[in-house]
Amino acid sequence: MDESPLEQQSQSHDQENEIVTEGSAFVDGEPPSQDGSVPPKVDSQVEVLDEKVSKQIIKEGHGSKPSKYSTCFLHYRAWTKHTQHKFEDTWQEQQPIELVLGKEKKEMTGLAMGVASMKSGERALLHIGWELGYGKDGNFSFPNVPPMADLLYEVEVIGFDETKEAKGWIVQGKARSDMTVEERIGAADRRKMDGNNLFKEDKLEEAMQQYEMAIAYMGDDFMFQLYGKYQDMALAVKNPCHLNMAACLIKLKRYDEAIGHCNIVLTEEEKNPKALFRRGKAKAELGQMDSAREDFRKAQKYAPDDNAIRRELRAIAEQEKAVYQKQKEMYKGIFGGGRDESGVKAKSRNGLIMLWQWLVSLFSRILGRKRVKAD
Repeated sequence: MDESPLEQQSQSHDQENEIVTEGSAFVDGEPPSQDGSVPPKVDSQVEVLDEKVSKQIIKEGHGSKPSKYSTCFLHYRAWTKHTQHKFEDTWQEQQPIELVLGKEKKEMTGLAMGVASMKSGERALLHIGWELGYGKDGNFSFPNVPPMADLLYEVEVIGFDETKEAKGWIVQGKARSDMTVEERIGAADRRKMDGNNLFKEDKLEEAMQQYEMAIAYMGDDFMFQLYGKYQDMALAVKNPCHLNMAACLIKLKRYDEAIGHCNIVLTEEEKNPKALFRRGKAKAELGQMDSAREDFRKAQKYAPDDNAIRRELRAIAEQEKAVYQKQKEMYKGIFGGGRDESGVKAKSRNGLIMLWQWLVSLFSRILGRKRVKAD
């Protein structure tokens, strides 16, 4: 597989282009709603898709909508409508799911109707009646959904494969689960390369969609089955996608998410200098200087000639020196003020003593005169 500009062995060149120049582009992108604990508040127009399914757009998408039997890749959060109990969150797992329209599970019927109406990159809030969700009985295993519960889904469509169209690298007529190991890795690698081309054009949101679709091909169930050369082949595609996701997220100032993707890589490759560098960069932006320094030092251990790592360590040292000087001046001012205040108090005290002595002397003279008159 050809390496992209994001994966050159020269780490300095890579990191300078992807990380250091992060102010070079602005993308109107944002993470999902708030902290995800409750459904988002959406004011957009309600679009009725079915008697039991309606949609409110949060973020517009682009391109066409998927057709029947398309393999859709998406993230979602799901709540019960009345209690607002969150029962599923694929963003938290950082693993998009695959949904084949027309072949979805019964409890996903309403979700599939909503996804079929959405474009790539679109994010929406879906309102789904219990009849097209988990039904009259609900679900008491995972996910835990009570009986007759209307549902809310915050959904983002990352993209989809039109399996009816031959595109050279998509295996025609096959869902991901029906592909051979080589086909699946190859499809993921193509997505990764598409993402790299979009990254070079500073289309960060679109690039992330391609990386996430590539990662979806490399899901946990698939990776657990691999060993030997096939595991190495899969990781050679999957880990760069996570690292490139981190690079995009740092540019978008979504530092916690960037750290999460670096952590996934470091679980597989604890000595990966790119993952350590980008995690350190994200931590430094969050003000976690001690932890960032530790990551940079580890990265330097495995990439001792990397100039970008040296620059980050130097920047932390200079920042800490500046903070120390500022604190030194502040404490000097406090203690210096204390000495001045003590001097003022001493002068006041001496004045009072002199006044007291003068009053005593005056009182003594008055008493002396009275005694003379009495004699």
